[in-house]
This record gives sequence, structure tokens and C-alpha cells, in this order.
Amino acid sequence: MTTEFRKVTVLGTGVLGSQIAFQTAFHGFDVTAYDIDDAALTAARQRLEGLATVYQQEVEGADADNTATTASGITLTDDLAAAAAEADLIIEAVPEVLAIKRDLYRKLGELAPERTVFATNSSTLLPSDLVDYTGRADRFLALHFANRVWKFNTAEVMGTTRTDPAVFGAVVDFAEAIGMVPIELHKEKAGYVLNSLLVPFLNSGIALAAGGYAEPAAVDETWRIATGSPMGPFQILDIVGLTTPYNILANADGEGKKLAAWLKDNYIDKGKLGVASGEGFYKYST
Repeated sequence: MTTEFRKVTVLGTGVLGSQIAFQTAFHGFDVTAYDIDDAALTAARQRLEGLATVYQQEVEGADADNTATTASGITLTDDLAAAAAEADLIIEAVPEVLAIKRDLYRKLGELAPERTVFATNSSTLLPSDLVDYTGRADRFLALHFANRVWKFNTAEVMGTTRTDPAVFGAVVDFAEAIGMVPIELHKEKAGYVLNSLLVPFLNSGIALAAGGYAEPAAVDETWRIATGSPMGPFQILDIVGLTTPYNILANADGEGKKLAAWLKDNYIDKGKLGVASGEGFYKYST
């Protein structure tokens, strides 16, 4: 079994999947990005080209030449078998729905070489929720990135009791190699470190607005003034994109489903998905 990663495949080309692919390619790795159809891949290409511009503005050492080379060098495919065929490391960043992820890992377990390491970027699910579907318990773990990976560059690494320590160490080294700060978790924790703090905060903001207590802008203003933070919960939600918190809440119990319904009825069904769509809780120039 190799623990050296050169060929990396990212499954899912949404906001964060595209960022993971771009960051990895920018640091010299051979990257393939997979999504389900041509429409998704067209959107992915646009995201990658947009990231090239962002990196030129915000990342030291990035320029028009190396960012254009990075974006064009990422192979895009809707063929899962081709995406998995030569991968040393596969990073899964598909929607936060347990059934979707389990079905994907069933397929991957058969398609990927035996040596391939699987890493889930799941925000809230435990690796142990998925490990039995991977066909490689010793080579499976979580590698969780924060949104805007080039700036908020933590990479939380969390295995199961069956993860090979050598694989864990190799993924920590990989995270460093692509410019991340690895955060090693000693045992499984839903939400890791970051989302154990962030998700309750964001949900509290949604509950205030959904319950009619205050408008989103007022919630954000309160948080910024009182804490000195640069952004409130709804500004953060717009950057993350509303689809991810919706999927998390829709698969929760009780109050979570009510908050998911509020997001769906008032924003998602109206195409207000956050910064990427030009409007979420706020409007953005496109």
C-alpha cells in the first residue's frame, strides 16, 4: 500500500469541492474532478476560472499564468470509473446526504485501486457512518476543509478506530503539502472542531430569523458590533451557500426540519442560494 499521493481525485465540484481541487492543483498535484453530468461540469469550469481570478487577488505568488495553468490543468469528468481508476487519494465532497454518500462509496470501493485512500469532506457525518461502505476501512478517514480554503486554511483530519496510522499520517502530510494547517482529531466528533462551534451558531441565527424575532441583517449587525467579528451568521451562510445548511437541517429532527423548510420556501426555491447565485440573504454583483 502506498501512502504517497500524486494523483488526487475530488468528487463533487460545488463551492468547496472546486476549491479543494483548485488548491490541490495549485500546489502541484495531478487533479481530476468528478461530477454527475455536463451541466455540473460546465458550472465547475466556471468556478475554477473564477478561482483563478480570486487567487491572483488574494494568494501570494499567484499570477495570471500559474492560475490559468492550474484551472486548465484540472481534468473534469462525469465518468466515475475514469475518475477513480488511477487515483492515489480520493476526496469526497458530495452533498451532505447519508444515502448519497453511502451509495457513492459502494461504487468507489469496486472501482478504485486497492491502494487508493478515501477521504470524506463531510461536515457533520462521522467517518464511522460511512466506513462499512468503502471496502477499505484501514484506508478511509475524514479530511475536512473550511470554505475559502486559500484563506481559512484549516484541514481537520479524523479517522476511525480502524484507520491505519500510516494513512492518517500521510493525509496530514498531504494537507501540509497543499498549504493547509492540519488539525488532528484524536477520536471521532460530529462536526469536528470547526463545525462543532460553527453549526450551532449558524442555526441560532436561522432560528432568530425564521421565528420572526429579527431580520437577518439585524442579526448580523448585532453580532458584528457586539463581538468585533467581521461577519454575522447570514453573511457566513451566503458564502457557504444555502444548499449545504439546508441538507444538514433537512436530515435533522424536529426543529431542524422546520428551519430547513423556512430556508427552502423563502430562499432556495426562489434561487437565492448565496454568493454563488448572486443572491442569498443579501444581493451580490455578478
